[in-house]
Amino acid sequence: MVKADNVKKDYTIGKVVVHALRGVTIDVEQGEFMSIAGPSGSGKTTLLNLIGCLDTASAGEIYIDGQAVSGRSKNELALLRREKLGFVFQSFNLIPVLTAIENVSFALSLLGLDSDTVQKKSMQIMEEVGLKGLEKRFPNELSGGQQQRVAIARALVKDPGIVLADEPTANLDSNTGKDILKLMEELNKKHKTTFIFSTHDSMVMDFAHRLVQLHDGLIAKNGVGKGGGK
Repeated sequence: MVKADNVKKDYTIGKVVVHALRGVTIDVEQGEFMSIAGPSGSGKTTLLNLIGCLDTASAGEIYIDGQAVSGRSKNELALLRREKLGFVFQSFNLIPVLTAIENVSFALSLLGLDSDTVQKKSMQIMEEVGLKGLEKRFPNELSGGQQQRVAIARALVKDPGIVLADEPTANLDSNTGKDILKLMEELNKKHKTTFIFSTHDSMVMDFAHRLVQLHDGLIAKNGVGKGGGK
């Protein structure tokens, strides 16, 4: 589903060049439940942003479902994100003036589906993430865990091949965070959706079936996570 081939990313800050990624090569198969981990400045968020087509590599190539990312226009990248990728952010990123179900259905409406299909799929995924009966609540009427469940529903409702989650437990207490990780693991098994996390949270690392650790922009470890041994 994802391939990074000798990917490098440099940022220029004033007169200083920061080498965020120094040559990362990794393959991610369909249905994996994996975590990209490392301390601040290790390059994990940079790598996630490159996989998510939110940024472009300085060298090397990213492939999404066999398609090379480099050289594509902004519109082509937007279409790739819309059709292939789902995103879950630590700050939830819900639209405050829309209800929970409207936040979810908005993602589908961008695909041009008819209203009946949008409503049916949105209700179905809301039930799957445990939010049946809360569809008409606004984000500020939901707990942090419930808001993250809406964000997960929004990411999955369009049946993406890959869901990218950047520090998905950062704004949640440990018990709620564990519940969210269990939910994503269940959805991973049910839908065969590839989940890739960026995290420095040891709990997320423990749940991962595969753990890739970065250090100073290079892969320091790539192996089976504790979750893969369950």
